[in-house]
Amino acid sequence: QVSLVESGGGLVQTGGSLRLACTTSGLTFSRYTMAWFRQAPGKEREFVASVSWIGHEVTFGDFAKGRFAIFRDNAKNTLKLQMNVLKPEDSAVYFCAASPIDLPTTVTHYDYWGRGTQVTVSS
Repeated sequence: QVSLVESGGGLVQTGGSLRLACTTSGLTFSRYTMAWFRQAPGKEREFVASVSWIGHEVTFGDFAKGRFAIFRDNAKNTLKLQMNVLKPEDSAVYFCAASPIDLPTTVTHYDYWGRGTQVTVSS
């Protein structure tokens, strides 16, 4: 059974940082593009960042460029998202996802999802 579990969310002030983690099991981690999405109340799920199978390519949503970084550790089957200079509009539930396709940015191309971790940025 495939499992993706996010952690590391919480409450942070504007300008602060958080590092999210995604721990996986039950899938051949190194064969999947891994990504982060987010969803704020009343909004559609939004692409944040993705990293290729062996970590040599990354993509970011425009809002994440220059502030966020994505890392994967294929030996530990984990994914991380470093978020810096956080803004109130970054507040959302952040989801970890896995896709067999190379670096997709759309929700429909991801086969496996975690339940999410809440990030709240206070102004």
